Amino acid sequence: MDGTSDFSRIAQATVDQLREIGAAAIAGALAQKAGIRNPHLAGLVSFNRGKAVAGQAVTLQFMPKREDVHWGDEYAAAPERELHRQAIMRAAPGDIIVVDARGSMTSGVFGEMMLTSFKARGGEGLVVDGCIRDFPEVEKLDLGLWLRGVTPNFHTQTDIFPHAVNVPIACAGVYIVPGDIIVADDDGAVVVPLDLAATIAEVASGKLDWEEFSRLKLAAGGALDKYYPLNDEAAAEYQAWLRTNDKRAPDPPHHANEA
Repeated sequence: MDGTSDFSRIAQATVDQLREIGAAAIAGALAQKAGIRNPHLAGLVSFNRGKAVAGQAVTLQFMPKREDVHWGDEYAAAPERELHRQAIMRAAPGDIIVVDARGSMTSGVFGEMMLTSFKARGGEGLVVDGCIRDFPEVEKLDLGLWLRGVTPNFHTQTDIFPHAVNVPIACAGVYIVPGDIIVADDDGAVVVPLDLAATIAEVASGKLDWEEFSRLKLAAGGALDKYYPLNDEAAAEYQAWLRTNDKRAPDPPHHANEA
């Protein structure tokens, strides 16, 4: 299966722009522009420090195990019922698999073999509200990994089982729809609604420009109350800096000079 038929695709240039912007600036832009106060998948940390990814979400939902529905043998079910496999098979190059594993710290939802296949298919990263297994081998794949932890147990050995692929899920308490964009780096993972992606990329890019200017001024000893946020005098300097550096960006937030 190919994930391209499961949700609308956006321009790769927009995805790349969001990756470059980073999770922190995007979280701020979502709050300011869209009123989304908390896009952060809290509690999931990078297990590949320094890695930054962005991609559309292929979702995988786990449920509490009930033995008459799923009996727990990792290989006993027909392939079409092993939905953790289907998530990988539906992923297109550049996608991120996002898993609601119910915060379980005992079930490894993917291991080395599954993630080797995902990497070979061009997978960008993995975001799991729970754990994976085989971490020493998975680490060598150099995937982006945002997890609660790792475990030696396989995915249905304990208390959860895969229930659905490419449905809306709650991952770390955040609502995620298949095709939404995940941006993740050392600050954590955030979700950008698909229909807001282009707007947020534009707004957050502008913020990066004025923060770059402010950073330069502050590093040179400029006054904090002048350059962050910019007062009127600093805002005029910023506009000149934009012209000098051939940049175009929205006006930054600034405050008036105090008498």
